[in-house]
Amino acid sequence: MLEGKAMATLYVRNLPDDLYAKLQELAVSQHRSINAQVITLLEQALTTETQQTEEQRRQNVPKLLEESNRDRRRLNPADFGLPDSTELIREDRNR
Repeated sequence: MLEGKAMATLYVRNLPDDLYAKLQELAVSQHRSINAQVITLLEQALTTETQQTEEQRRQNVPKLLEESNRDRRRLNPADFGLPDSTELIREDRNR
């Protein structure tokens, strides 16, 4: 928690009794107040969500590369009156 900073207050309405009972049990088993337990659960949930989002982005990279390579047209430098880079490299090596 941030000390010296103003903190927001969160009120939860219509919390089902069974959910509140589970929250109480969890808080007791973790030696936390209900408030501390709720904060911990929210932090864990938001951290997990962020990690999943990063993981999903990583999984999308190969797909994006495949689409990019598929959609990209191979350009031939000779079509534009430019020398072939392979020939230029060979000339340079032979110097």
